[in-house]
Amino acid sequence: MGLRWRFAIAITVFVLSLVYAMPSLPYLGTALERVLPESRINLGLDLKGGIHMTLGVDVAKAVSNSLALTGQDLRRMAQDEKIVILRPRVVGGTALEFVLPRAENEKQLRELLARYFSQLSVGAPQAGESGQLRYVASFTEAEIQRLETLALDQALRTIRNRIDQFGVAEPDIRKQEGNRIQLQLPGISDSERAVQIIGQTAHLEFHLVRDDVDPGKAVLPPGVVSLPLLEKSGGEQKESRIAVEKDAMLTGEDVVDARPAFDQMNQAYVTLTFNARGARIFERVTGENVGRRMAIVLDGKVYSAPSIRERIGGGRASISGSFTTAEAQDLAIVLRAGSLPAPVSVLEERTVGPSLGQEAIDSGIRAALVGAALVVLFIGVYYGMSGIIANLMLCFTMLIVMAGMGAFGATLTLPGIAGIVLTIGMAVDANVLIYERIREELRLGLTPLAAVRAGFERAAVSITDSNLTTIIVAVILYQFGTGPVRGFAVTLALGIIASMFTAIFVSRAIFEHWARRCGPRGISI
Repeated sequence: MGLRWRFAIAITVFVLSLVYAMPSLPYLGTALERVLPESRINLGLDLKGGIHMTLGVDVAKAVSNSLALTGQDLRRMAQDEKIVILRPRVVGGTALEFVLPRAENEKQLRELLARYFSQLSVGAPQAGESGQLRYVASFTEAEIQRLETLALDQALRTIRNRIDQFGVAEPDIRKQEGNRIQLQLPGISDSERAVQIIGQTAHLEFHLVRDDVDPGKAVLPPGVVSLPLLEKSGGEQKESRIAVEKDAMLTGEDVVDARPAFDQMNQAYVTLTFNARGARIFERVTGENVGRRMAIVLDGKVYSAPSIRERIGGGRASISGSFTTAEAQDLAIVLRAGSLPAPVSVLEERTVGPSLGQEAIDSGIRAALVGAALVVLFIGVYYGMSGIIANLMLCFTMLIVMAGMGAFGATLTLPGIAGIVLTIGMAVDANVLIYERIREELRLGLTPLAAVRAGFERAAVSITDSNLTTIIVAVILYQFGTGPVRGFAVTLALGIIASMFTAIFVSRAIFEHWARRCGPRGISI
């Protein structure tokens, strides 16, 4: 490749690097934000401040809920087989009890259990009054482990979706032992709101209201439950009770979208959009129950109970409950992201202030500047004019690193600053190898141009081999590491690639041009 093409590529890379690095500069990026790219370097929790949380997932509750659903499925499938099963209920969170009133159906029930419910371990039945059989079943150990793992993974995905919609740049979310999830949310200062959004179970259900039942009675009819009804009066929230049918007509699993909206009185509410299945069920239920009230239940509390005036098609519904704008937005976020499979509790919460992060930034920058200054001084004194070229390439390398991090919106952490400092040393090391090789070629009597070409060609092999091994390590760190470790891997990999480009490609073009102009007089190295 000719010198003109080398210089053209170097200038192009320099201009692009300058454009993508400038948005991350504190003052210059703000002044020129209309003409510069929007992407910039994000600061991690240790530099920007934010919230660190450890959440505990109640996987036992997820197993219990799954056991209850299994009991409902068993009852429904038994009805299809003309088998009557009574009172399937979960006892102690781990056992499913149900009654077979007709003992002559025992063989059919056993066949049904073996065919469709292999995940259940069913004990021998106990004979009761009137010949009925009482069964106690539980999940197998393998099924419990599968459900616990599934609940933890689903909780992780749901929390990640909520955080993404919350607008947190580069959050760190990872599983820990003991059914725990660790979160690092840079730039978040409102910890209460973050905990509310992340930890809200958001289990949405639609129930038919039983206005003919007094919710205050101690004993309610079968299939009816009493739930708290949230009402706002005079700016204060009050709780009353309302009787609803126990079985939900529809759940939040069929909700595909949720958005805040405002009515004619500028009162906030949440609009819901169902999937095809949910839309069919909602249209059928509303058509069959015109004149009745429908309770919208979120996490066991009734937010609203509007009257069904007509069949509702189109797969849309709304939740009203005297929400504030922020409450409607937060509720839409958690519904849109999906419900948690099990309750989540905050085990640990720490807030990292921006002042502490600023101290880390100042210390890291100070270390980088001191290290760079010493390196620049040494190289300049020891190699003369060649050292000045090496120092210019070092600045070019740092510019490329900043541009790369800004273009990809990478997160800079304190270990990332350490990676930049390490890059400075590795970039200089590459130049030292090249310069010493050129010196050896000059001692052998080669002309300056031939010595430059031979020095770069022979040194390039060693530089490439050593840097490639380091890149492999950086890739492994990024793949298997988390949080700050990834930040270190990103800056290290970008620094290595940039230093190879400047040392092998750009420096060679400068040295060949210099050697051609100097001719026999030689070059300062």
